[in-house]
Amino acid sequence: MQAVALETNENEVVLPPPPMQDGLPALESQVKPFPIQVSFPTQDDLPCYDGMPMETQRHKLQMDLLIDVLHTWLAKRSDGYVNGNMFIYFSAKQVRHQDFKGPDVFVALDSSKRERKSWVVWEEDGKTPDVVIELLSDSTRNTDKNEKKQIYQNKLRVPEYFWYDPFNSKDWAGFALHNGIYEPLTLDDQNRFISKRLGLAFVLWEGLYMDVKAHWLRCATLEGSLLPTALEMAEQKMARLAKKLRAMGIDPENC
Repeated sequence: MQAVALETNENEVVLPPPPMQDGLPALESQVKPFPIQVSFPTQDDLPCYDGMPMETQRHKLQMDLLIDVLHTWLAKRSDGYVNGNMFIYFSAKQVRHQDFKGPDVFVALDSSKRERKSWVVWEEDGKTPDVVIELLSDSTRNTDKNEKKQIYQNKLRVPEYFWYDPFNSKDWAGFALHNGIYEPLTLDDQNRFISKRLGLAFVLWEGLYMDVKAHWLRCATLEGSLLPTALEMAEQKMARLAKKLRAMGIDPENC
């Protein structure tokens, strides 16, 4: 358990007013204040898995694809964390009620790359995700568009929120926090949502991923290059090597 000073109203301990004497606190009550601390649970104390799988294979693949390309992109930075289907804990009340688990995909910049069981805000010095992506399904659509959106806006204060339906590419949207309220983002002239927080674009890409052909939500540079998956990076590296070998008169197929 981690000892932390109470800060939020719902966790504050309120002391009764001191006895007064001639308009001033009585001498016996004039003691130095001391910090009141409670023990907050750590990620080792909190549930990190509810046993519920992703809705469908495509939902799972879409989550993996986004995490894959963003992980590859973050590898060039000294900081930054991406994960998905992970619990996020942000208040003692939420821990008690277990009424919110976490997003399908999230990115937290300026954070260490260390392994985590859950994202526990009070263990991250108050840091919350910079970008959240929810993958819509028939069973989660209403919650993702309403209840969760309100949590990301009002509780976690996530700067950018996106949703996407892997089975209906027309149902995707983006929002940016402005003066505490989510304002809808508009697609640019290339049919992209721009994430100013990441300096990247979210685009729709029709293609084959893990033997499934579909419209996938992917990330791209602002110049228009798709962020590659780890497999695509390896294939690109092999293609460059093969080109060099051919330039040297060597057949890479017979190496």
